[in-house]
Amino acid sequence: MNAWGKTDLDRGKTHALVHHSADVAAVLIGLFEQPVFRHRAEVAAERSLDEVDCARLGALAFLHDIGKLAPGFQAKGWPADLWPWSKVGHLTAGWQWCDSLDDRAETALSGAVPDICHWMGGENWMSILFAHHGRPVAESRPEHAWRKLPHYDWEKEEETMGRAMKAWFPLAFGSEGGSLPASHRFRHFFGGALALADWVGSDRRAFHFVPVFKIEYWSHAKEVAKKRLQAVGLDVQRKSISVPAGFSELTGHETPNSAQIEVEKVATEKQLLILEAETGSGKTEAALWRYLALWKAREVEGLYFAVPTRAAARQLHDRVNTSLKRVFGHAAEAVLAIPGQIESGQATGRRLPDWSVLWDDDETVEHPSRWSAEHAIRYLASEVAVGTVDQAMLAALTVKHAHLRGFALSRSLLVIDEVHASDAYMRRIQKELLANHLSIGGHAMLMSATLGVVARSEFLDSDATPSHEDAGKAAYPAVWIMGETDPRRIPDSDTNKAVHVSALTGWSGGEAARSAIEAASRGARVLVIRNTVSRAQETFEEACRLNRGLVLRVKGGPALHHSRFAAEDRKLLDQEVEDILGKESGKSRGCVVIGTQTLEQSLDIDADFLVTDLCPMDVLLQRVGRLHRHSVRKRPDGFDVARVNVLCPQGGLGPLIGTPENGLGSDTRGSLSGVYVDIPGLQATLEEIHAHPVWNIPGMNRALVEAATHPEALERVAERHGWQDYQQKLSGMGLAQIGHAGNVILDWVAELPTRYPDDEKIRTRLGEEGAVFDLSEAVIGPFGSTVQRFTLPSHWSRGVDGKEECVKVPGADFVLEIKGKRFSYTRMGLRKCENQD
Repeated sequence: MNAWGKTDLDRGKTHALVHHSADVAAVLIGLFEQPVFRHRAEVAAERSLDEVDCARLGALAFLHDIGKLAPGFQAKGWPADLWPWSKVGHLTAGWQWCDSLDDRAETALSGAVPDICHWMGGENWMSILFAHHGRPVAESRPEHAWRKLPHYDWEKEEETMGRAMKAWFPLAFGSEGGSLPASHRFRHFFGGALALADWVGSDRRAFHFVPVFKIEYWSHAKEVAKKRLQAVGLDVQRKSISVPAGFSELTGHETPNSAQIEVEKVATEKQLLILEAETGSGKTEAALWRYLALWKAREVEGLYFAVPTRAAARQLHDRVNTSLKRVFGHAAEAVLAIPGQIESGQATGRRLPDWSVLWDDDETVEHPSRWSAEHAIRYLASEVAVGTVDQAMLAALTVKHAHLRGFALSRSLLVIDEVHASDAYMRRIQKELLANHLSIGGHAMLMSATLGVVARSEFLDSDATPSHEDAGKAAYPAVWIMGETDPRRIPDSDTNKAVHVSALTGWSGGEAARSAIEAASRGARVLVIRNTVSRAQETFEEACRLNRGLVLRVKGGPALHHSRFAAEDRKLLDQEVEDILGKESGKSRGCVVIGTQTLEQSLDIDADFLVTDLCPMDVLLQRVGRLHRHSVRKRPDGFDVARVNVLCPQGGLGPLIGTPENGLGSDTRGSLSGVYVDIPGLQATLEEIHAHPVWNIPGMNRALVEAATHPEALERVAERHGWQDYQQKLSGMGLAQIGHAGNVILDWVAELPTRYPDDEKIRTRLGEEGAVFDLSEAVIGPFGSTVQRFTLPSHWSRGVDGKEECVKVPGADFVLEIKGKRFSYTRMGLRKCENQD
């Protein structure tokens, strides 16, 4: 029997191991031939790579499945009576093959081993070689794996592998010279390239099975690999730009504003910049213009646009896709990088029983973006993708396929929007992600309207954090560039927006609804943002009771906006909210839109009047950014000035230490947990409202943010109110989060660990995650459209993980049942049925 590398047991077909090894090696060499990947490799290697280096890397890739020679692995494709012992995995068998070289190094692989050992230069290349399935494999010694058998001669198959390797990689064996690059960073980078090459090279749509060894197969493998890399967008044929690629062609706006101009001035050699500008200042367009400039300069070949939430990603996806079409025409599609979704451009895919994907646009020619859209692990291999920041953060954690993600991301501009929204744990991981990305020549851009000096100093790798006084004086809006001491101040092109901010005592649903309905009855478009879904639902019910006709209407009835709607209905609600509050909306009647934090990010909406719960300053400024966003809009009488009512608890904030309410505070009996637990920061925000009833935005942004986030300011607030113990707990929580992150990051300047921690439990965010469920088939929801996917909040997901059956209970009402628990689904979203824990 011949050694097989891939097998189809149902059809009785096999692909020779030597051929599969050639497929993967050809893909890897093809990846290293791409200019941007090659540049990243050379930066990681700290030297240039020549043809000999690439041949040696190809030969190493050829050995990635050497453990499949083991009879104990080959038996997986044999009749059961030919192998009575336990079968083994090829990666653990690979370690045993390495052990066997102690006694036969001169003869193994047709005498190739001494040369290979020379290339390795004493470094541990085998660990990264055997980690190509996504995580390191510890050395082990399974019994029986390499038994001698009458019907299979693994040493003869090994000799064939050695002959092929020498014939197909002659430069690797026929040249003098030193060893491969010794840096840990380069080996990590190579590991990602190998994992991606194995994925591409295992695709039967391109690499058809050839069961019997043919010496001429190498030429075929190289040809197929090149075509496949082009087909999946990894061998980028530089797209022709369909129009003069200026700002107006890219964005649809006639001229750039001052922030966008300042970003455009940054030299393409600069790797990291931070754009700080107010909400609604066109940061998204500035990032796209930066991408286009880097693409033209051949500094990047891709873009990953990372945002905090899935909802924000869905909103941004359409905008980015539209911009790509303007410049590149049909050749460009943006992938939506949300696990469970299969979307590229305007097309949606459906996974079939054989795991292939059927796209709904009936295109006969495979679009390059579709391959990366079909699996979450491949999202970062997209030419352009929009998704959550979590997908990028997975490249910096000791989780499966981190190396593949990091390698794929290396060719892209990494944009992280709303970077202020990260806690200490996420920020530590993002810092590691940026360190790895920038250390191999990658490019990144961070954006925020409300980034505090502590976080900014960490991202810029600054040695010292300015005092509160100095931090408040820093330029705003501004562009910060790594390596430059002072920021580039963005000239003021627009006048400040004066926002009148009032703190009101009382935050019940009725109190929120009354002020909103009163304003809407005078013609105002009112935005109400509550901290929790329950308060939003309470406010919605009260508003409907007061004046149902003024509440946002969707498909013939009132509706609100939060996270507990089916994914399909969330799209519908987003569209309706933008239709009534968007820049292009022609509707001028009074209306009340009620929701939660889902309304404060990425939706391009413009309200006349804002009602909001008290929240941290950076979040409050985000919400204020949805007020009087577009100066050209005509306002109703009495609302020509931007006004915000901030709803606060009756008893002040002190009682929330230990007894949280409406998303503020935390139970202090254990670890601090909650939506907004920083009581000193909330008090500082409230004091700024009292001290400055009129905020000039963006002129006051810097001072407001630092007053409510700088450690010195928070210590003073805690001391005034006697909250020092609570402040110490908050500081301890932050340090614990940083320490926890440090335990799970993937360090590219260290040796690959022998094993990862329990990577199934490592998260990009601390806290529990909500389980996602799909009905077996789509059904009609409360808005008259079909729905299928639901996400439970984390505190409802205890005891379930998304794998349980989700069914619609027969009957007139829409009720879901999951593992004995029932949830009603109405125009108010998901709610627990009564008499359940």
